[in-house]
Amino acid sequence: MAQIMFPPPYIAADRAAQSLRDSGYAVLAPQDFAHWIGADLDQLHALDADWQSLPPDAFLKDGGRYRRRRHSCFVAQAGSLQQVPHRAHWQPVEYNALHGGMQRMFDPMPDATTQSPVWARLLEKLAGLADQVFCADGGHERWFVESHQFRIDTTDGIGRPTPEGAHRDGVDLVAVILVARQGVKGGETRVFEATGPSGMRFTLTEPWSVMLLDDARMIHETTPIQPAQAGGVRDTLVLTYRRGNFQGAEVVDAA
Repeated sequence: MAQIMFPPPYIAADRAAQSLRDSGYAVLAPQDFAHWIGADLDQLHALDADWQSLPPDAFLKDGGRYRRRRHSCFVAQAGSLQQVPHRAHWQPVEYNALHGGMQRMFDPMPDATTQSPVWARLLEKLAGLADQVFCADGGHERWFVESHQFRIDTTDGIGRPTPEGAHRDGVDLVAVILVARQGVKGGETRVFEATGPSGMRFTLTEPWSVMLLDDARMIHETTPIQPAQAGGVRDTLVLTYRRGNFQGAEVVDAA
């Protein structure tokens, strides 16, 4: 039986802020996204090798072995970016029913990535987008950024990109970037209004295509993947931007 996939609803990158304000989400094509951040696709693809060496996620509560990841944190404001000391990732159960309330200390991202010019341009450009969407006076917010590198594999048959199910992340802006998709089927992205009837479903297939979300307004999930050939994987980069502090900072820092 042929698999039905709905194409991503790409828009021009310069319309991303307006789309986020109007609809709560925006989806950008790879070439347009790269140009928008002041880079080219080759520079972004130079980061791809990171995903070949991600360590296993030791905190999966469903007993699975399908996820590998790294995690690092930054503060971005007005065109500047600073990496902060390595810290645990924490979410309340209200946003993550499966892993909420856990202090999850993942391995950090490699210095070669976090210190590269294209990495800074990527995070700073998205911080500027967050300013456009969430700062009504045209000002510059201080954004607390968490970066998650994920590899979901199909070694055991099924891999779950979002084992917690449809959810919000408890932040302001979410960017889900597809880095690679090889030898898998499934992995459909679903986006729903948190307080309304509208929704959208599509499958990201092009490396470095991007979904952007106003997290307060939208619920999202990605359906499980299955192998279409041996060794199938789905690699993503998830970036979250939050005002005020890192989520659960008072919980983690007090521990």
